Amino acid sequence: MNKPVVAIIGRPNVGKSTLFNRIVGRPVAIVKDIPGVTRDRNYANASWLDKEFILIDTGGFEPTAADNIFQLVKRQTEIAISEADVIIFLMDGREGLSPIDEEITVYLRKIEKPVIYAVNKIDSLKREALLPEFYSLGVERFFPVSAEHGLGIGDLLDEACGYIPKAEKEVEEEAAMAAPKVAIVGRPNVGKSTLVNTLFGKERMITSETPGTTRDSIDALVRYNKKDYLLIDTAGIRKKAKIAEDVEWYSTLRSFRSIDRCDIAILIIDGFEGMTDQDLKIAGYIRDAGKGSIVAVNKWDLVEKDTKTADQYSKAINTKLHFMNYAPIIYISAQTKQRVAKIYPLIDEVLSEYSKRITTGDLNRAFDSIKASHSHPMYRGREVKFFYITQVSIRPPAFVIFCNYPEAVSEDYRRYIENRLREAFVFKGTTIKIFLRKKR
Repeated sequence: MNKPVVAIIGRPNVGKSTLFNRIVGRPVAIVKDIPGVTRDRNYANASWLDKEFILIDTGGFEPTAADNIFQLVKRQTEIAISEADVIIFLMDGREGLSPIDEEITVYLRKIEKPVIYAVNKIDSLKREALLPEFYSLGVERFFPVSAEHGLGIGDLLDEACGYIPKAEKEVEEEAAMAAPKVAIVGRPNVGKSTLVNTLFGKERMITSETPGTTRDSIDALVRYNKKDYLLIDTAGIRKKAKIAEDVEWYSTLRSFRSIDRCDIAILIIDGFEGMTDQDLKIAGYIRDAGKGSIVAVNKWDLVEKDTKTADQYSKAINTKLHFMNYAPIIYISAQTKQRVAKIYPLIDEVLSEYSKRITTGDLNRAFDSIKASHSHPMYRGREVKFFYITQVSIRPPAFVIFCNYPEAVSEDYRRYIENRLREAFVFKGTTIKIFLRKKR
């Protein structure tokens, strides 16, 4: 199921990034009291109660801007609006109603999407007295909030999530019986559709050297060696997105939506160009979404190489992808079909690891060894005691560790446990999740 998209828009310096950080729950966006700090779109997974969505933070929006920089920001905001399911229009209660707010309101009246009007920096009764002037915009309801202090955020999110359908309940054992969903993701023009065509065995997708040829996510059911696979070719861009930077971002967001639907994501990297920051963003999303993962280095036929090239390339990838270095790497040429046939067995292998369930006995025997080989964290002069571990789900494998002081276990120690679990049980190509709970 695709995650819905909620976009925060507004003129410069009204607190969009502060609101974005508040909803996401961590400082993702740079926040400064300088108009125009956010020129690019930021995006992150967010949730409220039982609803999950992708949240977008946009740059300062000025519909009639003439300055080149603000024209670019305007363009990016328009794309965010076009992709959003719900729009939060944020204004500044401290500075009051602005002519730009009026321009944006006129612009939004032409948009056939839910728009929620919010006034930020309302952190006192004195400031609430400023709200009536905003009603001159002809809007029935405003949501007063203070992004900095967290006031009114719950009501705002209740309203936004009212437009978001409840997620379908996942039944992991039933899902395991269906054809695995494999998303082919990556930057524009790295060969995603060409790879799908090669895997499919016929010209299923339109391919060209123009970035963004694929306009929508296209699913292709493929049978290989008596097994079914659902291949998801990531959409590129819409016709109106013409700026190269927009192409990159729009493709990334569509990749995110394909990743949300898949079991395994194959991240395509252009072997000739190497790994980029955009590739790392997509990889980070694959990891955070808890999906199985494969890294396919495409156009390998164009790379000058010797007997050590692949090893050196793999080391460079794993250095940059240190957070996802469990993903297997395969070197292919979608155009010449070099090693493409090896992708199907690799999908099967990763899917098996992604669906792996460890018996409680084997798990705790390994955990006893893990506990014995490293000193335990301390909490207020007392040693953290780990009692036992249990697996609670698959796809991805998730574990709960019971101990006396969960709050004392650092991220470094979690990573130590994860690395040792991987040594014991492999988990090739899949995220594993570890939760700590207090034993009652």
